[in-house]
Amino acid sequence: MRIISWNVNGLRSIMRKGSLDKLLGMGDYDIVLLQEIRSSGDVPLTIMGLGYEAYPFPAERRGYAGVMTLTKMHPTSVIKGLGIKEFDSEGRVITTEFNDFYVVNAYFPRAGDDLSRLGFKMSFCAAIERFLIDLRSKKPVIVCGDFNIARDRVDSSFWDEKHPGLTPEERAWLNQFLKKGFIDTFRELHPSAKVFTWRSYRERWRAMRIDYCIISEELRNNVVKAEILSNIEGSDHVPVMIEIHT
Repeated sequence: MRIISWNVNGLRSIMRKGSLDKLLGMGDYDIVLLQEIRSSGDVPLTIMGLGYEAYPFPAERRGYAGVMTLTKMHPTSVIKGLGIKEFDSEGRVITTEFNDFYVVNAYFPRAGDDLSRLGFKMSFCAAIERFLIDLRSKKPVIVCGDFNIARDRVDSSFWDEKHPGLTPEERAWLNQFLKKGFIDTFRELHPSAKVFTWRSYRERWRAMRIDYCIISEELRNNVVKAEILSNIEGSDHVPVMIEIHT
């Protein structure tokens, strides 16, 4: 099974550029997780024609945030949100349940240039952690998406602890979360690689690895590949992909 996750920075924009069609044509992906769709949840016909079922969860605010899961495998259930209005109104999490595991598509809030949303971000982190741990009590979990957090210095081209995604609070949360039985698949398979998933449009030297595919410990021996597809253009993020033997 191959899962790909991508912050597309606008679904309409990425479709106009042909980037999503190109990506889906490059590989046989079973599940495609899109973040920051910034749309009402309408599904482009070209996507439907590729054999995917589409499950959008847009934000209430027009042109903002939102996630969409595309899957060739029919889920047994779909859970929209975390059950918390302030987060769910922004369309940040959608979960598809399958027989043997859950796949969670997550778009974490950004702390804001002035860190004005850091408190909101940390509340979201605590809420999604509770959600993921509860899911894991039932069956293994795969969570992929834009976490808007760089784990450590190797995950950023620059270092400023007042920059969103690099604050001690955000990094501490992600690293302690992983210690609770979750695995950063890319870092697990590429322990010293310095590869980024986001790059600033304006300041090209600013880049971070903030997009992840994380699995619960039970799936550790099932991971075949974990890659960052740095050659895919169209967004300020590039896709991340995992291949799991099921």
